[in-house]
Amino acid sequence: MISPRSLTPEVQLRIATLDDAAALAEAYQRSWDHLSPWEPVRPDNWFTAAAQQEKLAGTLERYKNGLVVPWLLVEGDRVVGAITLNDLVPGAFRNADVGYWLAADAVGRGLMTRAVETVAEIADQELKLHRLAASTVTTNAASQAVLQRTGFIQYGFAPTYLHTGGAWQDCNLYQRILNDRAPGA
Repeated sequence: MISPRSLTPEVQLRIATLDDAAALAEAYQRSWDHLSPWEPVRPDNWFTAAAQQEKLAGTLERYKNGLVVPWLLVEGDRVVGAITLNDLVPGAFRNADVGYWLAADAVGRGLMTRAVETVAEIADQELKLHRLAASTVTTNAASQAVLQRTGFIQYGFAPTYLHTGGAWQDCNLYQRILNDRAPGA
């Protein structure tokens, strides 16, 4: 069980629950203009509590099976962002992909930098991972700055890598090596 962490006195990083569906839908609604260039095209029902509850149910099942770790950034009763470790791979690779987003009204406060740093620490110390990977659309300078501030290095470029904002996008590929331990040590 991964315990919650305080990113600031007001903002907590914690594992998502089914009870977060309405707050998550509201966060997407209020920030969609800000998020839409970096997200897949979403159906209208994406912005409802019911759709978010369905998505969370699937994600939490994958969490239970050790395939994903879904955190939310929560300020009071509002969701202000999310960060997820996806595709956790044990064994010799010990890797996960990190993805994140921040609500429009939470930008510029250093929250995602703190969240990525905290998740990297958890990935290293608690999950015993060796490496985190991330990708950003080449025009997403804010996300690239977060990765660079938190020790990720760009190791590649992938043309037409991700379908966001309604089109295939070129992406920069990043990684952060967490440690040099033997796998699982």
